[in-house]
Amino acid sequence: MKKLAKFVGLLFLVVILIVLARTFLTPSRQIAALPHAPERIDAQKVARDLSAAIPFRTISWEGGGTEEQKQATQAAFAGFHQYLEKIFPQVYAKLDHETIGENNLLFTWKGSDASLKPVLFMGHQDVVPAEKGTDSKWFEPPFSGAIAEGFVWGRGTLDDKMTIVGLLEAVDLLRSQGFQPKRTIYLAFGQDEEIGGLEGAEKIAQCLKSRGAQLDFVTDEGGFLSKGMVPGVSAPVALIGTSEKGYLSLELSVETAGGHSSVPSRDSSIAILSAAISKIQAHPMPAHVHGPIGEFLAYAGGSAHFPMRMVFQNLWLFGPVVQHILESSPDSNSTLRTTAAPTIFQAGTKDNVMPSRASAIVNFRILPGDTVSSVIEYTHTVVDDPRVKMRPIAGEPPSEPSVRSPADSTQFRLMQKTLAEVYPEAVSAPFVFVAATDSKHYAALTQNIYRFAPLLLDSEDVARIHGTNERISVANLTRSIDFYAQLLRNAAS
Repeated sequence: MKKLAKFVGLLFLVVILIVLARTFLTPSRQIAALPHAPERIDAQKVARDLSAAIPFRTISWEGGGTEEQKQATQAAFAGFHQYLEKIFPQVYAKLDHETIGENNLLFTWKGSDASLKPVLFMGHQDVVPAEKGTDSKWFEPPFSGAIAEGFVWGRGTLDDKMTIVGLLEAVDLLRSQGFQPKRTIYLAFGQDEEIGGLEGAEKIAQCLKSRGAQLDFVTDEGGFLSKGMVPGVSAPVALIGTSEKGYLSLELSVETAGGHSSVPSRDSSIAILSAAISKIQAHPMPAHVHGPIGEFLAYAGGSAHFPMRMVFQNLWLFGPVVQHILESSPDSNSTLRTTAAPTIFQAGTKDNVMPSRASAIVNFRILPGDTVSSVIEYTHTVVDDPRVKMRPIAGEPPSEPSVRSPADSTQFRLMQKTLAEVYPEAVSAPFVFVAATDSKHYAALTQNIYRFAPLLLDSEDVARIHGTNERISVANLTRSIDFYAQLLRNAAS
C-alpha cells in the first residue's frame, strides 16, 4: 500500500511538473508590439465619404425580389459606382478597373515585380434590407448615413461598405505618397455576398482563374478585435478567420391523415415533428475542443492570466473543463461544434383542423472536420423516426466547411505583424468564422484565405450587424484605414 501511495504521489508530481512546464515554458505565438507611425487621416472627411455611400440601397433580396425592387437595386448600384469614381478620382485614374458581370468591381494595382503572386483584398457592395416594422427602433434612419455622436449610422456601415470605402481610402492615401507596390494588388468588390455570391465573387474568381491568376493570399471580412471573449485575457483579441463553417438547411416534414381537432390523434404531424426538433436540440453534434478552437486557444491562451493560462496551455488535461466553459455561451459554443438552429415551422390553416402536413427548416453551421453528409447521417440517427422525412431545401445548395488556411504561414504572420504595428495592444489568433463569406469562391486560387475586419467591437456592436442601429465609430473607421494602408504596404513590398 505504501508503494502504491508513493507511486501515486510521484505520478501526481510528474503531472504537476508537466502542467507548470507547459504553462510557463511554452513559447508565445504572438509578435511583440512594433513601431508604427499612424497615417495622417482626415477623420471627418472619411466619415463623410462613408456616410454618403450608405443611402445607395444596394440590397440583396432573397429570391431576387420583385421587379420594382430589382430596378431600384440596379439604379442603386449604378449610383454607388458613380459615387465611388467621384470621390476617388485618382484611384480610378491610376488603377485598372473593370466591371465583371452585372455590378462587380475589380481594381488592379499592377506591381513592379511580375514574378510575385498577387494579393487580393475583398469586400462586398450589397447589404441586407432593414427588417420591416423596425424603422422606429433605429436612432437614425437605416439608410441615412447620418453622422451623429461620433458614429456613422446605417445599413452597411459595418457590413460591408466600410471595407470598400476603407480600402479605397487606403489605396488613395498610399498613391498620394508615391507608393508603388512590388506585388500586384487586386481589390474585388462583389454584388451579392448576402445571398451566396454566385453572381458576384464567384464570377470575379472565375474571371481571374481564366486569366491564369494564382494568389499569394486573400483577405476578406470575418473576424474582428473582440474584448472579453477569452476568460483571463484582458487584451483585445484579433480573431483572424482561417476557416469558415459549412452551411446546410434541412427540411424536415411529416405527413399524416389529419382530422378534426375534437378527436385529436396522439400522433399528429405537429407532435411528431416537434418531437424530432426536440431530439435535435437535446442531442447536439459532438464538441471538438482539440479542433479549430484548440488552435485558437494555443495562440490566445498564452496571453491569459494565471490560472486560465495554465488551463488553456494544458488542454490534454483540462479539455473537459474548457469545453464546459465554452458551452456555457452561445457565441463560444458555436466555435466548438456543428450547430443546429430551427428557423421555420409551418403547419395548419385553421384552428379546429389537425393538419395533415407539418414541415420545419433546421439550419446547420458545419464545423471543419464534419461534412454535409455526416450531419445528415447524424440527424437521421438522432431523430430515429421513419415518419420524419429529411432533405436539403430546394434552391439553396449546401456548402462544405472551408479548408483551414495555415496559421504557421508567412502570410498569417504578415497579418500578425500588421496587427502588432497598428493594434499593438491586441493579441492575435486564428479561429473558425461561424458565418459565411464570399472568400470561399477563391479557394481554387490560393490556400491562404484570412477573414478579418480591423474593427474593435463588443457584443452589442456585433448584434447590430443585420440588426437595428448598425453603426461604426469614426475612430474605428479611421484606425481601420490605417490598418488597411499598412497591410497593403506590408503585403505588396
